[in-house]
Amino acid sequence: MCSIMGYCGKGVSLKEFRDGFDATVSRGPDDSRIVDTGNGILGFHRLAIMGLTDAGMQPFSLGKNYVVCNGELYGFEKEREELRAKGYTFASDSDCEILLPLYQEHGLHMFSELDAEFACIIYDGEKKEYIAARDPIGIRPLYYGYDKKGIILFASEAKNLVGLAQRIMPFPPGYYYASGELGTTYDPEHESEKFHCYCDVAKVDEVCTDDLETVCKNIHDKLVAGVEKRLVADAKVGFLLSGGLDSSLVCAIAAKKSDKPIRTFAIGMSEDAIDLKYAKQVADYIGSDHKEVYMTPQDVISSLEKVIHLLGTFDITTIRASMGMYLVCKAIHERTDVRVLLTGEISDELFGYKYTDFAPSAEAFQEEAVKRIRELHMYDVLRADRCISVNSLEARVPFGDLDFVKYVMSIDPAKKINTYGKGKYLLRHAFEEGDYLPYEILWREKAAFSDAVGHSMVDYLKEYAEKKYTQEEFEKGCLKYDHARPFTKESLLYRDIFEKYYPGQADMIVDFWMPNKSWEGCNVNDPSARVLSNYGDSGK
Repeated sequence: MCSIMGYCGKGVSLKEFRDGFDATVSRGPDDSRIVDTGNGILGFHRLAIMGLTDAGMQPFSLGKNYVVCNGELYGFEKEREELRAKGYTFASDSDCEILLPLYQEHGLHMFSELDAEFACIIYDGEKKEYIAARDPIGIRPLYYGYDKKGIILFASEAKNLVGLAQRIMPFPPGYYYASGELGTTYDPEHESEKFHCYCDVAKVDEVCTDDLETVCKNIHDKLVAGVEKRLVADAKVGFLLSGGLDSSLVCAIAAKKSDKPIRTFAIGMSEDAIDLKYAKQVADYIGSDHKEVYMTPQDVISSLEKVIHLLGTFDITTIRASMGMYLVCKAIHERTDVRVLLTGEISDELFGYKYTDFAPSAEAFQEEAVKRIRELHMYDVLRADRCISVNSLEARVPFGDLDFVKYVMSIDPAKKINTYGKGKYLLRHAFEEGDYLPYEILWREKAAFSDAVGHSMVDYLKEYAEKKYTQEEFEKGCLKYDHARPFTKESLLYRDIFEKYYPGQADMIVDFWMPNKSWEGCNVNDPSARVLSNYGDSGK
């Protein structure tokens, strides 16, 4: 990961900017640079992944233009050669160095052509205009807000903007911002005109009517391609392996594509981690160099406030699932030379959770998938980014490959809904051949990550929250909040901690990540799949 920040006008002091920017120095501990564009300030904290020499340090400049980008541009080598043929020269092997030449050649249309997970800020010195953009899923984070003068700021994380911006909001995925002649100061009458959608990855223009076997072959081929392109890095690569279907498939594909054992990491509570045994079974099967990390109840409780601060959320599911991810990434950072981690996020949103088995129709399943994909940047994707980046590592998400996501979203939902007696049937069937995984792993029921690291972990968190408030304190405490009002002592505890670090900024998160309560069987008060009637063997 890296960290970027931009103050798009004149008026902020260098000290104020640096104080906000340094809140995320762990995202890019290798080097830092701040430049005055003549009409604002851009900052960059670097985590060197591609082009490891000093020549890869940002901001990059071309003429009067500057860019800072936190991202990975896949297949950039081909585009770089095409740009060289047009007379451009490059000082580094960094993928992001091609952005300003692309902007010069294609203008704002460039964003729709990128195969990338990215967030960037461009200053056009000729037009004296600022441009910002974010990838269509929001895998790389970007936030924005306005200071008291009405000048817009952009930053990788909300914590960069606390104290500088009045109201902090996530930059919408698949959009670019262009200040244009309207300027960079806040103008409520024209504000929406500055944000432009260049890609709605969840929108389906034409339903794919391929037969089942063709669908599964395409799922196989596109996911393999998505993993393969994410193995390219000048820094060391590792894999988070939970033992569930999604991370196991990513690891199995990578193992087949690698000429030496891949490095896998798993975490769990010492007494009841469901997935550690399955992760080891997968690791043994694919021949990975596997490490296990154990966490204790004290590790969980003592890390809770730090995790909520680094996440910038009050969402129950996100916080629970982050405890194990944060602690395993902390161990990887402290004990290894791995700098890049591949993960299994986004599969659930595409192929279904335990709760989507309750979808009343194929159309309802698809509507839910569209909603979840559009909101992912506030939940699972946020979790993966923050837990990994705070430990100075980079996350790569093969299931978020744009070609893969667009294809799966286009599949007739009647084929995706669970009419097979097994969730995620298409994904499982796609990898039945090829000796990727043991049968019992490929067809194993899903356990939620926060449960899979050990049912006791969630129980410890609930018990800790229960002791924090009397019933009267709980009832009064919930009434303090109008947006996304807490409804359990656990959710109140998380909200109170969130407000300590992000006062008045709860609108950054649209709501709680919960099953669709309008569906029969899903009107529950806990986000864990184990409260659903169909959880069955998932927790074994």
